[in-house]
Amino acid sequence: MMLLRAIGAARPGNHRFRPWRMTRTATRPLSSRAAIDMAARDGELRAFLVAGEVSGDSIASRLMASLKKLSPYPVHFAGVGGDSMRKEGLQPIFPMEDLAVMGLWELLPHIINFRARLKETVEAAISFRPHVVVTVDSKGFSFRLLDQLNDVFRGEKDRPVHVHYVAPSFWAWKGGERRLERLRQFVDHILCILPFEAEVCRWNGLAASYVGHPVLEDALHLGLDLDPASNKRKMRRSGDAFRCEHGLSPGATVITLLPGSRLQEVTRMLPIYLQAVQLLKEPFTDLSIIILVAPNRDVEAYINREVQSSSLSAILISGASLDKRYNAFSASTAALCTSGTGVMELQLAGLPCIVAYQAHLLTEWLIRYKTKLNFISLPNIILNSAVLPEVLFRACTSENLAAILSRVVTDDNVRDRQASAAQKVLELLHHPSESISSSVLRESGLSSTFCCPSMIAASKTLDAELRRSDQS
Repeated sequence: MMLLRAIGAARPGNHRFRPWRMTRTATRPLSSRAAIDMAARDGELRAFLVAGEVSGDSIASRLMASLKKLSPYPVHFAGVGGDSMRKEGLQPIFPMEDLAVMGLWELLPHIINFRARLKETVEAAISFRPHVVVTVDSKGFSFRLLDQLNDVFRGEKDRPVHVHYVAPSFWAWKGGERRLERLRQFVDHILCILPFEAEVCRWNGLAASYVGHPVLEDALHLGLDLDPASNKRKMRRSGDAFRCEHGLSPGATVITLLPGSRLQEVTRMLPIYLQAVQLLKEPFTDLSIIILVAPNRDVEAYINREVQSSSLSAILISGASLDKRYNAFSASTAALCTSGTGVMELQLAGLPCIVAYQAHLLTEWLIRYKTKLNFISLPNIILNSAVLPEVLFRACTSENLAAILSRVVTDDNVRDRQASAAQKVLELLHHPSESISSSVLRESGLSSTFCCPSMIAASKTLDAELRRSDQS
């Protein structure tokens, strides 16, 4: 309930914003050192970014595009990322997939490689001499990197500003807020994607800003309203076009599978999903499958092998394309989704779904006994209600998934309840205050179509300052 109360208490007008152009010339002390001030001295902005998974790659690439729009100086990037970040100008120092490991037990076989990659990243950052280091999610790697860089640059005049994008889920873990205190030692600013997080971070001495959830940016790019009910006509048109393009009959039952973006979770979840769909072939004679394929080379290869060896035919859709992804959702009847970013995308699309997850026994124990939440998916957590069916751990079998999926497909009450809940979730994940948005637009000279979470995050990144203890 703490999460729900905090979200309810967060009001748009409570978010303070200081666009860099205005503060730098008017209110910022001359002795302060923000990223944009350091860039002014060198005539260029050097940004070192690290994303360790597909969702982080998407967030970081949007940030990069927005930095290029807002910065008055040429922007140069280095770091770790995927295809989306490469398209924005990043030359990654190694494949992002090397960091895409989740879980306690699952990490153990990768520790040696993990440490080697961390050392390589630290050295690359030192060589690049960035004005700002931005880590995106992947807290295990990100916080170790920022901590080590803090030690390397300690006391130096040109120590880069450290920004972390996507606050750690401190609200989910027992004693989570206490852990925020340690972050003050090596994080200068946190960019939060949930409305209440920034205030809690500030209570614990961390500079933080709410910039908006990434799904809000999806809505802007797709021209969708945050009310899923108002999107039905547009979504229906794109869904009909998708079915026609891929030879799906208007009356077909279409199940979209979102097995995840990390190889370890995809290899665990996809076979269960395919078996569950196989069990539904008899009751639903006109049944088709769409599989969303994350832009991860190992995941792509694995899914292709699995589909080729399966008796089920499937339409594979690249998750790298925003339009294709949401067109597939529009054409679908329901979805099976591994817990993660995809769940929120399904809320925007208004597609009924089941959230599923399996993990090693040790990771399961950690989640069950070290968290203080009753649910694993963000919509259920926000609403404190099991609106989306969650089929987790040992209960996550193909038989259970098939039984629940059948109800989601056929029961209009279940579908209507999920649609109503999606609308509530998106309303709670409101955009940052209009004063923030208008300030960004006024100072950048851009139209309202450009004001989105990544643009606000870019403005905050340029404006972020070193901790006072480092400025003495």
